[in-house]
Amino acid sequence: MFKKILIANRGEIALRVIRTCKEMGIKTVAVYSTADAESLHVRFADEAVCIGPPPSKDSYLKIAHIIAAAEITNADAIHPGYGFLSENANFSRICREHGIKFIGASPEQIERMGDKATAKATMKEANVPTIPGSDGLLKDFKQTKALAKEMGYPVMLKATAGGGGKGMRAVWKEEDLQKAFESAKQEAGAAFGNDGMYMEKLIEEPRHIEIQIVGDQFGKACHLSERDCSVQRRHQKLTEETPSPFMTDELRDAMGKAAVKAAEYIKYEGAGTVEFLVDKHRNFYFMEMNTRIQVEHPITEQVIDYDLIREQILVAAGVPISGKNYTPKLHSIECRINAEDPYNDFRPSPGRITTLHAPGGHGVRLDTHVYSGYIIPPNYDSMIAKLITTAQTREEAIHKMKRALDEFVIEGIKTTIPFHRQLMDHPDYIAGNYTTKFMEDFKMKPEVQE
Repeated sequence: MFKKILIANRGEIALRVIRTCKEMGIKTVAVYSTADAESLHVRFADEAVCIGPPPSKDSYLKIAHIIAAAEITNADAIHPGYGFLSENANFSRICREHGIKFIGASPEQIERMGDKATAKATMKEANVPTIPGSDGLLKDFKQTKALAKEMGYPVMLKATAGGGGKGMRAVWKEEDLQKAFESAKQEAGAAFGNDGMYMEKLIEEPRHIEIQIVGDQFGKACHLSERDCSVQRRHQKLTEETPSPFMTDELRDAMGKAAVKAAEYIKYEGAGTVEFLVDKHRNFYFMEMNTRIQVEHPITEQVIDYDLIREQILVAAGVPISGKNYTPKLHSIECRINAEDPYNDFRPSPGRITTLHAPGGHGVRLDTHVYSGYIIPPNYDSMIAKLITTAQTREEAIHKMKRALDEFVIEGIKTTIPFHRQLMDHPDYIAGNYTTKFMEDFKMKPEVQE
C-alpha cells in the first residue's frame, strides 16, 4: 500500500480524498495556488506545497510543479481528483516515468477514451451501441453537408476535444449547417487548441444516464449501477440522482453489461464512468467515457455503501476487485451548490462568505471545502458544495432535500440554493419527467433575492 499520496487538485474533491487516505492510514500532501492558501484541503493534509499563482495554467495545470512537489515530499502516488489533469494522458505518462503511481487510468487508456472520436471508434470495435454519425473527424464542410443529408436532420456537431458544451451545435435544417459548422470549429479551436469536429444524429428527448464502473489491473471490471444527470444547463450538470426514475431492470442490465464490456475491452484500470444518451424509447447509445472519479460519485456511494476513493486507491495498489455488480437499494439525490446568481442568468458570484450554516440530520451529506469567512476566488469552477440526501424512496429523498436546502444558509455571496429549492417543487421533476432539455423551459419564480 502507498505510504504517501499527493492530491493534485483543490477544493472539496481534494478534501474528500484526504479523508479517505486518513482512514486508510496513508499520509497526504496538498498542493495549492496562492489563491487557495486558506482552503481546508491545505489545512487538513499532512503536508502542503504551494505550486504557483492563482491561474490554473500556472498552478494546478503545471505538471512540472506537481511532480516536483511529489518528489520533494517523497509521495509515492498522485490522486488527480476530477478536472484539471485527471484525464491528461501526458500527466499519467510523466508520473509513470518518475516512478510515481498515477491513481487513475494509464496514458494508453486515456488516449483511447479521452478523445471523443477515438472513443467512439473504440466502442464500435467493442460492439457497444454508438450514436449514428461520422466515421472519425469531418474533413471539410462539403463532407459534413453530404453526411448530414444522408443521416437526416436534426444533427449534432461536436468538437472532438470538447467539454462543458464548447464546440457543440444542434442543427435542425440544412440552411443553418454552414454557420453552425464554422462557429463550432472556431469556438473549439479557441477553447482547446484543436478545431477537429465530428457529427452525430441528434437524439430527441434524450436522457443523460451514466454507469459507474471500476476495473482492476487484471482486466476485470464491474458496474455500480447508474446515475441520471439529465438536469443540465449549457451541458453542465446541476443535479443528479440514482436510481434514475426512467430506469427499468431490463435497461439497467443491458446498460450495465455494455459499460462493463467497454471497460474490459480496453482493460480499464480504476474508477470511471461510461456515459450514455437514452432516447424516449429507452434505446441507449455510448456518448463518452470519463476516465476519472466524477463530481457526482457520492450518490453512488450512498445507495450501495461503497467508498469509491478507497476502491480507486486499492485498485492502484494492485488489489483485485470483487467483480460484483450492484443495484441501488436506496435513493440518493445530489444538488451542486455553485457560487452563482440564479436570478441573473447564473452569473458567477465570487467573494467572502460572511455566514454559513450547514444542514444536517439523518440521510444528509455535505461535501464542501468552504466555511464562514472563506473567500471564494474567481479563478476556478464556481461549485462550492455538494448537498446529498439519501432515503428509502425517491419521494422521501426529495422531501429530505427540500428540508436540507431550507436549512442551508450561505450569506455574503449569491448561490444556486434558491434554484434547487424551486427545482424540488417543480411538478415535472417530482414526476421524474425530465430530459436534457429540461432547463430550456425552466424559469426562476420571482422571490426575495438572497
